[in-house]
Amino acid sequence: MKARWFAAVLLAAAACRDGGEPKGKDAPNAASETTPSALTPVRVAPVAHATLPLKVSAPGKTAALAQQKVRAPFAGTLTELNVADGDPVSRGQVLGTIVARESEAAVSGAREMLREASTPAEKSDAEHALALAQKNLIRRSLIAGWDGAVIAHTASAGDRVTEDQEILTISEAASLVFLAEVPQSDLPRVRPGQKATIELAGGPAPLAGAVHSVLPGANAADFTGEVRVDLPAAAATGPIGLFGTVHILVGERSGVAVVPDAAVLRDDVSGASRVCAVVNGKAHWIDVVAGARDSGRTEIVSPPLADGQPVVVSGLVGLPEGKSVSVETK
Repeated sequence: MKARWFAAVLLAAAACRDGGEPKGKDAPNAASETTPSALTPVRVAPVAHATLPLKVSAPGKTAALAQQKVRAPFAGTLTELNVADGDPVSRGQVLGTIVARESEAAVSGAREMLREASTPAEKSDAEHALALAQKNLIRRSLIAGWDGAVIAHTASAGDRVTEDQEILTISEAASLVFLAEVPQSDLPRVRPGQKATIELAGGPAPLAGAVHSVLPGANAADFTGEVRVDLPAAAATGPIGLFGTVHILVGERSGVAVVPDAAVLRDDVSGASRVCAVVNGKAHWIDVVAGARDSGRTEIVSPPLADGQPVVVSGLVGLPEGKSVSVETK
């Protein structure tokens, strides 16, 4: 009896060992890694060859090279001021009015006489004096000497002013420019006549301009030099001191390999750049040297990339080398 029981135990143990080894359809399948559920979905775009513009970009602000000082022609009262800081003005426009102090005093005296008149004769004399004083009132309009914009004012309506006192400062429209602070390392590439695009803060659209000159002197604090960029006539009455960015076209790169900016993975610590190509359905990382950038495209200086080579533009973060992917063309 014991012998039969011992034999049964041995048979059961052997059966368990046989059952622990997967067989047939339960065995691992080498092709399972490439099943749809095991593939990493990515989006790709092809490498292309194109001409990229080379640009120097720098911050700056609008400035007026010429200004007009509007002054009081004589001592008196600024009875009207029709403009405020930032307002555009046109040549010949009336900006305000000044009444001479002497004639203003004559009117005030005649009014006082009229208030104090106690008899019909005195009242008649006072009314005649007031009419004469008002007729002879010396009033002068303040006139804009050119097209431009009001930069500042030093007096307001109702203020008493002295002869030749500065009342308004107006920019000359024809002298409105953009002054850019260009890094000194980029200054040798900047030349008069180069085309430029200016993006002003809050502006509806970029402005087309042209480099006039590199101004003498340099800013030792931030290693920049000042570049004057002339603005189009359409911006001539724009505000002074408006900040923005200029992009100066200094050259171009013809027939270079370019990829979308999203395809370039940059390491901010080491400065290295990589792209992930798709080769035979698998991810293949390539260390690259990136060059010029423009309009969402980045130049790949080296190594050479074949035209049409698909590179990953979405899903590349954390994607391991050799990983099988499912491709969606951008």
